[in-house]
Amino acid sequence: MKIREICALAPVIPVLTVSELAHAVPLARALVAGGLRVLEITLRTPVAIDAIAAMRAALPEAIIGAGTLVRPADFAAAERAGAQFGVTPGLTPELAAAARGARFPLLPGVMTPTELIAARAAGFDVLKLFPALQAGGVGMLRALAGPFPEARFCPTGGVTRATAVDYLALPNVLCVGGSWLAPSGMLAAGDWAGIEALARDAAGLRRG
Repeated sequence: MKIREICALAPVIPVLTVSELAHAVPLARALVAGGLRVLEITLRTPVAIDAIAAMRAALPEAIIGAGTLVRPADFAAAERAGAQFGVTPGLTPELAAAARGARFPLLPGVMTPTELIAARAAGFDVLKLFPALQAGGVGMLRALAGPFPEARFCPTGGVTRATAVDYLALPNVLCVGGSWLAPSGMLAAGDWAGIEALARDAAGLRRG
């Protein structure tokens, strides 16, 4: 699937930091049961790669991606784990080259118009605005719509359940990335029913 098609599957992509491998599959099952099939697992913990592999094996109906790809080697590791898409916080020539050699599509991060121009030159027109809140949020996305009418975004970073609605109302936003779907307290307690309820609520958000 192309990254635009992946971003169109649900209004929210859960951005997940899995610290305990035992949480990976029940967490994914809860989110998918709630209606969110696309999951981003950030490569911020020692078990992240194994978590991606476990989720892929247990939930073939889900679309599992690897986030926080910051080195070319991260692409290879994510590919070995079976990641179906990748996400970067920014974009360098080295990361763009790694993306061209990867078997999965990339959602590259940008924060400024200059970075957006560079990403477009590298062939990307679906981008992650990151960190969205610090980059100017809804106002920034409205401003970018004029000079970059073809660009579409998945704003991530500081997006909450309350502000997701404002982002999703914008015509240049395909979806948002959110970490509120897996609160640390619910993870620690194994409250999969509570996480499923959060996912169901997020899956019902309307896009403009």
